[in-house]
Amino acid sequence: MMSICRKYHTWIQQSVCVLARLFALVLAMATSLSAQAGVMTKESMLQAFPSPIIVGDKDTELPIWPLFKQDATATPLIGYVFESIDLAPIAGFSGTPFNLLIALDANGEFMEVRVLSQHEPVFLDGLGVEPLFRFVAQYKGLSLKQNIKIGAGKNNGGNANVYIHGVAKATASVRILNQSLLSASLKVARARMGYAQGRDPDLIARIKPQMFEVMSWDNLLEEDLLIHKVFSNQDVEAVFAGTTVADTDAEGAAAPGAEFETLVVAQLNVPTVGRNLLSPKDWAYLQGRLEPGDSALLVMAKGRYSMLGDDFVRGAVPNRLTLHQGSLPLELRDLDIDLDTPLKVPELFKGAEWKILRVIGPAGLDPSQPLMFNLRVIRSKGEMYGERVGKDLLVVSTLPEKYYVAAQSDNKTWHSIWFDRSAELGLLLAGLVVLSWALMKQFWLTRTAQRLTLFRTSYLLFTLLFIGWYAQGQLSIVNITGFVRALVEKQSLGFFMYDPMTVILWAYVLVTFFVWGRGVFCGWLCPFGALQEFLANAARFLKMPQLTVSMRADRKLKSVKYMVLAVICVSALVSVPWSDRLVEVEPFKTSITLVFDRSWPFVTWAAALLLLNMVVYKSFCRYLCPLGAGVALLGRLRLHKWLPRRVECGSPCQRCASDCRYQAIEKSGAIDYVECFQCLDCVAIEQSDTLCVPRILENKHQHGVIPIQSMKAG
Repeated sequence: MMSICRKYHTWIQQSVCVLARLFALVLAMATSLSAQAGVMTKESMLQAFPSPIIVGDKDTELPIWPLFKQDATATPLIGYVFESIDLAPIAGFSGTPFNLLIALDANGEFMEVRVLSQHEPVFLDGLGVEPLFRFVAQYKGLSLKQNIKIGAGKNNGGNANVYIHGVAKATASVRILNQSLLSASLKVARARMGYAQGRDPDLIARIKPQMFEVMSWDNLLEEDLLIHKVFSNQDVEAVFAGTTVADTDAEGAAAPGAEFETLVVAQLNVPTVGRNLLSPKDWAYLQGRLEPGDSALLVMAKGRYSMLGDDFVRGAVPNRLTLHQGSLPLELRDLDIDLDTPLKVPELFKGAEWKILRVIGPAGLDPSQPLMFNLRVIRSKGEMYGERVGKDLLVVSTLPEKYYVAAQSDNKTWHSIWFDRSAELGLLLAGLVVLSWALMKQFWLTRTAQRLTLFRTSYLLFTLLFIGWYAQGQLSIVNITGFVRALVEKQSLGFFMYDPMTVILWAYVLVTFFVWGRGVFCGWLCPFGALQEFLANAARFLKMPQLTVSMRADRKLKSVKYMVLAVICVSALVSVPWSDRLVEVEPFKTSITLVFDRSWPFVTWAAALLLLNMVVYKSFCRYLCPLGAGVALLGRLRLHKWLPRRVECGSPCQRCASDCRYQAIEKSGAIDYVECFQCLDCVAIEQSDTLCVPRILENKHQHGVIPIQSMKAG
């Protein structure tokens, strides 16, 4: 028997080595392939945008087509149309980017958004494409100048924040689509509409959150953290010189050197500014009102002219105040804050007008670049059909370098997703800490079988209900194929950051490969594995007949999952459609992600695997799971054997081997860590005076304790 075991073990190792060489060869060949590009031609664009719209020739510098509209004898430019994959090929969870057809008008408003192609697992024979099409249809009529957020918030007229409904069970996928659409559109807007003079709003400086110094009002002025500018009557008159309303200000003419308006501006979200001007309570409240990436700006004014006007409505965009950075207009909106404590300002400004205004993160305000505030002053001439002329008073604010971190390549908008899910991520991290503690305290945990059963059942409920069905944290072979495709297509791996649950779980699992091996994920953190275990335990409780696979057949069957893994990985390199089909061998999407809300072939497959599991324990995990094969290979990184064994294990005692439902204990008593799911049942047996045969015999001979020489590593 031992020779047969060694023979098949060697055969599996040789097979894996051959498959690995084949995989490396195919990868080397595939990496020479170019990344995907757009598919639209001039003819297909003409079909997509018929008369009266006229599609111009493709731009020679940027992969976009100008759109014109026939208007009598004129054909004004009305916008641009382009494919997202040409400008922002952000890989989805299959490793292949979305390709969207986007039409943007000359003011940055979406005229049309269509899905040309996508390979997201959840939309391929999962939810289907209809939810995706409904999601994309919501962009029509929205503007790049608005903060487009995926959520269930209310949309108020004129609000810079616009909410669109996401797709349940496809949160990360639609966020990647949203980022791809906005990134591509902003590139066009920057290049052809003057947005931010070519700067990437995702690559901007960030305020240093910990940089704080106690400063007085005068210190803030000296440090250029407060910009204070006085406009006299004659300054304003000079601005209106040459217009029809020049020399119409009698009060100003009487005292040309007197104050017309004094303006003070500051970036209030800079801690040295905000914490010195606001009370601690108001500072904390301000932080709670800002989304990640938002800027809070303080504007104060005193003088003859109101910076807000009589018709200003709280919470609205002020008509008389505007903000630019380069040629990019940035929308200022009143945060509508009532302070608990008055601003800490000198006596001169006690009665001044002030407002705390917000610039949303997607607008791309860069704190390292000058901010140009304009106060529009309006003069009128004549009573009936009088003429109105407006001119701007300019105040420029530049933040000192030591208060911000220069732009870095990782300043991407996925940060807000992590922030939005901070509560879920905190609970996940707490769960991982508990699991780590339990595995390190295995002897305490397995002191009694009842204690182990209670803990394991509770933790697997956490895995199934929270990690799986609620937080959608089921790791999948799709993560591996997505990784492979991204490498082949030379795409960034940043798409993983749009699903923080997956990132944290993979990070934890990769670390634990070195400590405990593959079983941490397969035995404790796989939601589908937890579902199988609950059903298998129910089958045993109901006394359903159980089939035990012979050791010889078990070893052969366990090699099948490595073949499945190799086939899927090779298909990911050579055929995206075939890879999309083959990953469906995994029932995770059906049973966990979509909770069986899917077409009957997929539900039938998942149900069949779960029913088979009720008579052949964890049959899918042990014999078919490609992800299990991948983590089993990586589990070989384990640095030590950590499960306790006794010298009697295997010779003569076979209690643990016969009880191991994973058949991961050899007849010799050694544990096959590559196939071990670390359920700790064997540790509980070894700890028990009523289950461990050597212990029972020792007690009968009244040894009382386990001699040290009778222990060995598994």
